[in-house]
Amino acid sequence: MKISVLAFGIAKDITGQRFLDWELGENAKLADLRAELEAKFPALLELAALRLAVNSEYANGDAVLKENDEVAIIPPVAGG
Repeated sequence: MKISVLAFGIAKDITGQRFLDWELGENAKLADLRAELEAKFPALLELAALRLAVNSEYANGDAVLKENDEVAIIPPVAGG
C-alpha cells in the first residue's frame, strides 16, 4: 500500500525531501514504517523525541496504516 510521508524541520534535512512516497505491506503498523524510515535514514535515530502523526493526529506505534494515509515526521522543536 502507498503511504505519503511528510518530513518537517531537521527530519526534512535528514531525508533530503519534504514529501516521500512509501510502499508498505498490507496491515502495516506505524512502528513498521518508523523502523523502515530509521533503516533508510539512520540519522533519524539520533533525534531525541521524534513523533509521528497519521492524518494530522499523533499516533502510537500500534496504529494500523491504511492506503493513502499521510504520516508526518515531527522532530523535537526548540525555541525561545
